[in-house]
Amino acid sequence: MRAKQAAAATVAGRHDRLVALSERLHAHPETAWEEHKAARWVPDALEEAGFEVRTGYLGLETAFHATAGSGPFRLGLCAEYDALPGLGHACGHNLIAAASVGAAAALAPLADELGLTVEVYGTPAEEGGGGKIELLDRGAFAGLDLAMMAHPAPVDVAEARPFAVSHSHVSYRGRAAHAAAYPEQGVNAADAFTIAQVAIGLLRQQLPHTVRVHGVVTRGGEAPNAIPGRTEGRWYVRAETLAELAELEPRVRRCFEAGALATGCELEIVPESKPYAEFRADEAALAAYRRNAVALGREFAQGGMAARMNRASTDMGNVSQVVPAIHPYIGIGSLPALNHQPEFAAHCVGAAAERAIRDAATALAWTAIDVVAERRQRPAPASP
Repeated sequence: MRAKQAAAATVAGRHDRLVALSERLHAHPETAWEEHKAARWVPDALEEAGFEVRTGYLGLETAFHATAGSGPFRLGLCAEYDALPGLGHACGHNLIAAASVGAAAALAPLADELGLTVEVYGTPAEEGGGGKIELLDRGAFAGLDLAMMAHPAPVDVAEARPFAVSHSHVSYRGRAAHAAAYPEQGVNAADAFTIAQVAIGLLRQQLPHTVRVHGVVTRGGEAPNAIPGRTEGRWYVRAETLAELAELEPRVRRCFEAGALATGCELEIVPESKPYAEFRADEAALAAYRRNAVALGREFAQGGMAARMNRASTDMGNVSQVVPAIHPYIGIGSLPALNHQPEFAAHCVGAAAERAIRDAATALAWTAIDVVAERRQRPAPASP
């Protein structure tokens, strides 16, 4: 198809600029809601490709919305660009942004011919902040015919099957005291976390094998000779669906309450975002992506540890509950390095990463072209 050839040629012609954008993001990692540089650089690349861009989209400082074309089929491409605290781009969001820009740039010159409106959503704070959920609540994504993005992983996997997840900030407030001279005056907030974690460890024996409960203590005390008066942590609870998550969370909460009860501390649990949903893939678009990725020489992994990245939670799941969506994984040949490891961040630049940008951008563009063509071929509904 001529449109596919043109799209691939555009991606090839812009490849050096896409790689430069990816490497620039990689060299300047910014965590959730702090993506101020990325929220300038990615829109700048889209403006250069002819898009009309709105920054500070829907009141979110590091979000943006870019459009090209005016066709009836509204395609949304999501660009993520936040990094992980202390790990940089160990989940490869720099590649996501570059690939979405590449796919959008490839489709923009074809938009009117294909009957497309191409929209790019700059979505901050995927790593625990729920940026897409905030955008959804403010009216973003409404009425899209298809939403897409491609996420880096060790190997290629087409279908996203993420866990639903909740993110919570947990804190205990006790009373500090000198650990040697006046220990009886203290109320130990560190002990409260210890008790909670032991209770969670025991609870895991009675949880479904697919459930995940995990977290870190981010503040454990100030000095070894001072009984900690305040401790804090971040905890995630994952389940197959939002419904299962809602049933599970009270059981986990009781483990934290046990820590407070046993030590006499005050407990506060504050959600860091609304829960992330499970993913609902659009089967026609997913089939088209598979065909196009294979045509580009990609090979999809079948099972194995590396293929489990498709279970990672994402706020794109919430988008998929509202509009048709796909979220395939593009391999960067990183094994034995896996997502959220420093070694994976190192693999998010280099030859394999550069090929992933080109292939993801091209496959996403080709998928949009196929889906629009299939939509046109459907018979019109019969008149009543």
